[in-house]
Amino acid sequence: MNILFVADPLASFKTYKDTTVAMMREAQRRGHRISACEPQDLSWKTGGKVMAQARHITLTGDADHWFVADATRPDGRDVVADFDAVLMRKDPPFDSEYFYSTHLLEQAERDGARVFNKPRALRDHPEKLAIMEFAQFIGPTLVTRDPEDIRRFHAQHGDIILKPLDGMGGMGIFRVGPDGLNLGSITETLNRHGAQSLMVQKFLPEITLGDKRVLIIGGKPAPFCLARIPQGSEVRGNLAAGGLGVAQKLSARDQEIGAALGPVLAGRGLLLAGVDVIGDCVTEINVTSPTCFQEIFDQTGFDVAAMFLDALEAALKN
Repeated sequence: MNILFVADPLASFKTYKDTTVAMMREAQRRGHRISACEPQDLSWKTGGKVMAQARHITLTGDADHWFVADATRPDGRDVVADFDAVLMRKDPPFDSEYFYSTHLLEQAERDGARVFNKPRALRDHPEKLAIMEFAQFIGPTLVTRDPEDIRRFHAQHGDIILKPLDGMGGMGIFRVGPDGLNLGSITETLNRHGAQSLMVQKFLPEITLGDKRVLIIGGKPAPFCLARIPQGSEVRGNLAAGGLGVAQKLSARDQEIGAALGPVLAGRGLLLAGVDVIGDCVTEINVTSPTCFQEIFDQTGFDVAAMFLDALEAALKN
């Protein structure tokens, strides 16, 4: 099988923990051919098929020089649909260029490409808003740009979290307690004086036990999650914000959430999703480039990358 990874620059990868690298390692172990490109390497010319300026790579096993790349072909481009599978693994932000990349990849699908996660599904599932469809699994949540709505929500729940809809890695997350200190200023900052919507949620004290990343692969939850535990006075558990990642078995509630959301997400073309759970509540559904494969493997020995490649190979048979 020939797999194209559409991702960030390979030189930027932290190989000891990068989930895309874990996928590549397992794919190469199974004898699959690996190629890579960046979204900026995709192109589409009138009357033609979507092309990629891709490089075939071989993983070396060396931590510092972890791959070698073949010389670029004379014409420099491959038809994206000629690959057996295309994995969209570009990290957020989901900005206009990411959006355009999904359109190019959707055209590649019309050419015959098999893209995971499906480009349309990536567009249809904004990672914070997507939880609103599953009200039975989330805590009190409000999406608005109206500061008076936010004040009323705060008055009702007392201790709240505010965050931008397009944030990542814990960026722009604020907690406002019962005293309401700085609520107006924080609202103005996040909603840009009424120009932008934001999400407001009741604070979940279970965050002290971790913000759990439950991985849904091929519609089924992996048996272990990674609890990202806030450190010191920090309210955010995100690893990018300094959280401590602790792998643990899924709780009964985690399994219930995975069993309910998994088939729905898989049916929409989301081969891999990262469902974030605090306590008993889903807080986000990550679909762009979910992570934590390597941390779970290092701590438990469960090979998440193997589970993913099993699901990918099964999907390609359908």
